[in-house]
Amino acid sequence: MNTFNKLLLLTFAALSIGLGSCDKEDECTLTCGTDEVLTADCTCVKINTSNEVKVTSNITANTTWTKDKIWILTTRIAVVSGTTLTIEAGTIVKGEAGSGANATALLIARGAKLIAKGTSTSPIIFTSSADKIQPGQIESPNLENTVNGLWGGLLILGKAPISGSGSAEAVQIEGIPASDVNGLFGGTDPADNSGELTYISIRHGGANIGEGNEINGLTLGGVGSGTKVENIEIISNQDDGLEVFGGSVNIKNVIVWNAGDDQIDCDQAWTGTLDNFIAILGTDSDHGLEFDGPEGSRTGSFTVKNGSLKGKGNGTAITNGEYADFRDKLECTLENVYFFNFSTSSDFELDNAGVSDNWAAGKIVLKNLEFNVSHLTSGNTTLDAIFKDDGGRDAAFNTAAAGFAKIVTSKSTGANKSAFAAWTVSDKKGQLAEF
Repeated sequence: MNTFNKLLLLTFAALSIGLGSCDKEDECTLTCGTDEVLTADCTCVKINTSNEVKVTSNITANTTWTKDKIWILTTRIAVVSGTTLTIEAGTIVKGEAGSGANATALLIARGAKLIAKGTSTSPIIFTSSADKIQPGQIESPNLENTVNGLWGGLLILGKAPISGSGSAEAVQIEGIPASDVNGLFGGTDPADNSGELTYISIRHGGANIGEGNEINGLTLGGVGSGTKVENIEIISNQDDGLEVFGGSVNIKNVIVWNAGDDQIDCDQAWTGTLDNFIAILGTDSDHGLEFDGPEGSRTGSFTVKNGSLKGKGNGTAITNGEYADFRDKLECTLENVYFFNFSTSSDFELDNAGVSDNWAAGKIVLKNLEFNVSHLTSGNTTLDAIFKDDGGRDAAFNTAAAGFAKIVTSKSTGANKSAFAAWTVSDKKGQLAEF
């Protein structure tokens, strides 16, 4: 056979293989087994379960979780005081289903440390045991990004000052039963060090522990400024995405997508800074930002800056999905923030007289806030409609708004989305395109 005929046969063979393969636009009806996952090219691939390690009890000695294993939390696991848990870059940690007092979570107690140093090419992933993701993957092969409440979450507790109920030096963190002493947080050391968290993705959490009470994606309680928290992604948590209770920790580069309650919540006189953040509200999300003040006599002010928030507005009135809610004698600075795609009824609210008094006294500082309402034809399309003061100074708050906020059609401030490129599911799913 001459060379030309051989080339023809090879060409026809290649065409036959191409025509017989499953195009990604074709409907795939293949059903895989429970130990398999369906890939994008419509084939079932066996999942490696031999690399799974079940964690069944508290961590009481220095421990390292390596990236060659998948670590399965079977219950609430505490890293006790005096102990360090190290998690290698690229490691996957999964939580089994649980609720109530048995909600699965990883809890870093006061006096313990978590060293979880992921990288932009090998993030550390916390997810549900229902997720068939394997080491080396960024996206789940089977869970939609709207699924939540499948496990608890990650809680870091420290010894930095808080403002808890009754002015107690330490109180029990929400989401952890009072019977578990590892749930105490707060103290007298502003520089307390609970470890290092970098390039972490937390997904599908927020298990119910009681009526209207769920665990946050990432909880920071009384965490001190000696702790490093940077490059954090939180996806589809049933309760808040990130919640900070007191402490003095500084946080950088956070993205929250589709939290069921507030995207970012700050409480108990936190005195740190959040710099560069993105919040993407989902169907059931409540507030983009919820900032609460002290619960005890201790006061303190925090700063949140350089952020972009996307609402779920479609030009209709939606009863939740607010810009922000400020409450309970809050003290803070909010600056360089861009809001867009919120609904006709979304507002930015001073919730009561205590927080209104603090705004009037200059203890709440608002700077360079931009609101893009160009998608709306009715409703809250002006600053005086967006800003509300339920504490008795509504007219004054509306008048002052022109000095710290403006209506825009494109942004000139907000988050730097490049911090979230490549390593986040949010980027892989195209969620950063509008930022």
